[in-house]
Amino acid sequence: MATVTYIANNFKQPKGGFIKPSQFEKTILDDDKILNENENLHASIVGLSVDYLTRFMMGTSIKKAFYISILGYKNKIKYLGEEALKKDIEKKLNTKSLLEQIKGLDDESIIAACKLVTYDVWYRQNDTVAINSKGAEDTMPDAETIENIRIMVNRSISFFEKYGKIEVDGFDFIEYGLDYQKSGYTNTVNAGDGDFLTKDTMWDFKVSKSEITNKHTLQLLMYWIMGKHSEIDMFKNIEKIGFFNPRLNKVYLLDMKDVSEDIIKQVENEVICY
Repeated sequence: MATVTYIANNFKQPKGGFIKPSQFEKTILDDDKILNENENLHASIVGLSVDYLTRFMMGTSIKKAFYISILGYKNKIKYLGEEALKKDIEKKLNTKSLLEQIKGLDDESIIAACKLVTYDVWYRQNDTVAINSKGAEDTMPDAETIENIRIMVNRSISFFEKYGKIEVDGFDFIEYGLDYQKSGYTNTVNAGDGDFLTKDTMWDFKVSKSEITNKHTLQLLMYWIMGKHSEIDMFKNIEKIGFFNPRLNKVYLLDMKDVSEDIIKQVENEVICY
């Protein structure tokens, strides 16, 4: 069993990919802002900070916006013990203290967000990877990085104002009821969570300096297929998939009716293994 991201990164696709990046309609949004060339944090920390701060600024509760970080911190304390918690409380690096510091897009809020998302690794990776990763104590964005994050969050807010309000932020593919369980997961793919749903589109945020690749397009295609297989209501009207990159301020959009049934069936059978 593996995550969607792991399989998308490692599955040997046909030449060009199941869905070629060139199939997406591309739109550049112009805000007259130029990002600073250098940042002093890893791209993953910047990307997560932009993602979660966008959710918070769009009205999601702070605990829901940083939910994965909170789960990761709980895993860290389970692994390292109560002494680690005491040290973090003293240094105000525990999740409660960091969440209380996030009020908006001021410098203090952005610094706290960057520290907080370092705990995601304790949820998304194994303990060996997590313990060898830079933690909150070693994370301090400089002025250039803070300004870039602020610009990218504002770009993300403008993006949703143009392409439709967020209907769901942060989703997976399982739903429990009193007498049922709906799921899009399989024995091959047992984990994976997406970014945003608007009225008819499933969106993934990328904060890379590079264009999307066929690994990215496979990941989003898998999400779309898993949503349909789950039969969960929130996926029923999702007919498009898209990426937004606030670093490039670029939108990539594809109507799923333009993807052949043969491709969809091949991914269902060979990649996700229904």
